[in-house]
Amino acid sequence: MNVCIVGTGYVGLVSAACFAEMGNTVRCVDVNPEVVKTLKAGKVHIYEPGLEELVRRNYAEGRLQFTTSLEEGLKDSLFVFITVGTPSREDGSCDLGYVEQVAREVGMYMTDKKIVVDKSTVPVGTADKVRAIIAEELAKRGADIPYDVVSNPEFLKEGDAVNDFMKPDRVVVGTDSPETAEYLKQLYSPFARSREKLIVMGVRSAEMTKYAANCMLATKISFINEIATLCERVGADVRDVRTGIGSDHRIGYHFIYPGVGYGGSCFPKDVKALIHTAHEYDFRPQLLEAVEDVNFRQKRHMAERIINYFEPQGGVEGKTIALWGLAFKANTDDMREAAALAIIKELTDRGMRVKAFDPVAADNARELLADNPLVSIVDEQYEAVEGAQALLVVTEWNQFRNPDFSRVRKSLTAPILFDGRNLYSPQFMAEEGFAYFCVGRPD
Repeated sequence: MNVCIVGTGYVGLVSAACFAEMGNTVRCVDVNPEVVKTLKAGKVHIYEPGLEELVRRNYAEGRLQFTTSLEEGLKDSLFVFITVGTPSREDGSCDLGYVEQVAREVGMYMTDKKIVVDKSTVPVGTADKVRAIIAEELAKRGADIPYDVVSNPEFLKEGDAVNDFMKPDRVVVGTDSPETAEYLKQLYSPFARSREKLIVMGVRSAEMTKYAANCMLATKISFINEIATLCERVGADVRDVRTGIGSDHRIGYHFIYPGVGYGGSCFPKDVKALIHTAHEYDFRPQLLEAVEDVNFRQKRHMAERIINYFEPQGGVEGKTIALWGLAFKANTDDMREAAALAIIKELTDRGMRVKAFDPVAADNARELLADNPLVSIVDEQYEAVEGAQALLVVTEWNQFRNPDFSRVRKSLTAPILFDGRNLYSPQFMAEEGFAYFCVGRPD
């Protein structure tokens, strides 16, 4: 099949590469000529394991193409996937400017039947807006061309997006047209060889499903972080509590790891957007508001513990903390809503210096923190520790799981370690001679 993908971010480029891998002809459209040039040179502008190899191979074999022209991308393409950004506005609402612009240009340039697929995360009712915009542009041209607009939300995890696309749990399609549903079933059939994975529902239900899924996962994260904070107060061990509740199949172990709060491009934005949607319909979503409040607090929790620890020693001003991990999670260079940013702000606002290292996200972090003179980002893991008063681990990169603790202890001015991901055993850290502070466990 011929597919047009508009937008080459995480969702767009992963979708394009995976569709092409299954033999489809895919044209990727991006308004940024530098991005298109980079992709044609065989380089990927985002970090996602396995993606660059997939892009290179399918581009070399002619199934994957890149262009800045939507008119060119639409030629002979039955499917038009909208995968552009939908950033949050200050009030938490979703900015649909890019989606609406794509819809307008589709209406301007389409010459034959199209199935327009909203794959960007968009508020309920967006498909109706896209349909109306296309109809308006066709009316201006006096053109009568058949088209449909459907919702096909993505459920990709950054750091494992290629695997998620190739082996999906489910493929949600929002449409009232059996014919359109059949077309999408054919497109996705190579990804569902072992069992039927297509779930067809109404358009608005599909749009809501995406938000409900992400908000549910965010809720589980905030819940276990709330329990972890309470464990610290009462002397319980959250890891034991997690084992106790996770063994209940109704709860499960997924997404109940305590830590420094959720971040990235999806959970924060989607929780805010669903809260805003609820308010538009005169409904107060108290649970979602609490999820957001807990996450806001959790991102700053480790910073507060560091500040409290150094308070009897004259405070944190003038001291240096080493920080391992800047990306919001491992296996990505994404710094959006990263907990490290909130922690760094809390500490540097009080005069503490931060010397940070991240194996992938360093360049993105340098750009975001360039105006903060108290932050330095180094190129080597152990360089960050040299001369610092303590070490803080924020992101669970594999190389942080079993470091050279002897080297860390000798490099620090004192053996103090704050663990925002509970990577280490308190007993082992005590044997190694560290004062050890983690999340939801006895110090």
